[in-house]
Amino acid sequence: MDDVRTQVAIIGAGPAGLLLSHLLAADGVESVVVESRSEEYVASRIRAGILEQSTVDLLRSCGLGDRLDREGDRHRGIYVQWPDERHHLDFVDLTGRSVWVYGQTEVQKDLVAARDAAGQQIFYEVVDTALHDLTTDSPSVTFTDASGISRRLVAYVVVGCDGSFGPSRAAVPEAVRSTWEKVYPYSWLGILADVAPSTDELIYAWHADGFAMHSMRSATVSRLYLQVPNHTPVEDWSDDRIWDALATRLGHGQDGWELTPGPVTERSVLPMRSFVQTPMRHGRLFLAGDAAHIVPPTGAKGLNLAVADVALLAPALVALLRKNDPRLADNYSPDALRRVWRCTHFSWWMTTMLHRSGDPFEEQLQLSQLRWVTSSQAGAAGLAENYAGLPIGF
Repeated sequence: MDDVRTQVAIIGAGPAGLLLSHLLAADGVESVVVESRSEEYVASRIRAGILEQSTVDLLRSCGLGDRLDREGDRHRGIYVQWPDERHHLDFVDLTGRSVWVYGQTEVQKDLVAARDAAGQQIFYEVVDTALHDLTTDSPSVTFTDASGISRRLVAYVVVGCDGSFGPSRAAVPEAVRSTWEKVYPYSWLGILADVAPSTDELIYAWHADGFAMHSMRSATVSRLYLQVPNHTPVEDWSDDRIWDALATRLGHGQDGWELTPGPVTERSVLPMRSFVQTPMRHGRLFLAGDAAHIVPPTGAKGLNLAVADVALLAPALVALLRKNDPRLADNYSPDALRRVWRCTHFSWWMTTMLHRSGDPFEEQLQLSQLRWVTSSQAGAAGLAENYAGLPIGF
């Protein structure tokens, strides 16, 4: 078995893993990244499209904001609607903060370009990844690389940025971990369409037929969502059925607004769940992003939470490895979990407020909540503060 030595072994080459390697390198800390998927697969994943103010500020501060500033689409707020009513919530007026439409695929491109330019060592398409000796001073990660060579990555610290199904989460022993999970009784049918967005801001729509959302990827590509039952076969949704349902739920014709259909280029069914595993540290293993927590996409928190984790973890590891100061590392899990639970609650609140439950009593409560959010300064400001994002370190 060939040994590779580094200071930080990072499992996962998505945005969390590559951003962590980028931040560590800026402070003189070496890392090696391992990833089970191919570079092409990781780069092409269609995921989150909304960046919080704090995420944008961090990307700019570490030299990753140039293309974001040129091509990203800054949004002042969102529309919230139910039949016959649509209200704009202006986040800038309410909180002084805004959000950007700039997809995870674009963030990934920027990170890959930056790490390639810096000579970052990344092993793609590894198999049989396993974590060892996590409670010692010399933890390691073993794997077989794409050419079939068995390797051992020996480090001072291991960071799991490998999502829900990677080996890092399970490497925390059952005796010391706690998990909380909620599976929602509905899913999203996600649609990507080659048509200019029919709206200037995202639309979140409550409807008796189910939730709908109009988002966007660019000036020529729309991203749309429909609430569907769990285990819905994607083949059940033809283009015509998709556009008819979107027109109904989004209020085509309401106050003269029109939804413009176009060619559907991608459709998939996304289950909705909330998940948190604690603690986010075990010995020399630290968890970040989806390896530690999952939120439903309604509140646009998934990628932003991963960035917030990394923003806390990078300086903690720099202090630990360069100054032998463990204080930030010791506080990483409780500090990160304060934001995780806040965002988990907000994502649950947005989800349960907007998705049809089938219970007539709950539907009246939802409508009451929507009226309060759109008519109360305090209610609107609370939604805006959480959606546009709390400061890093909250």
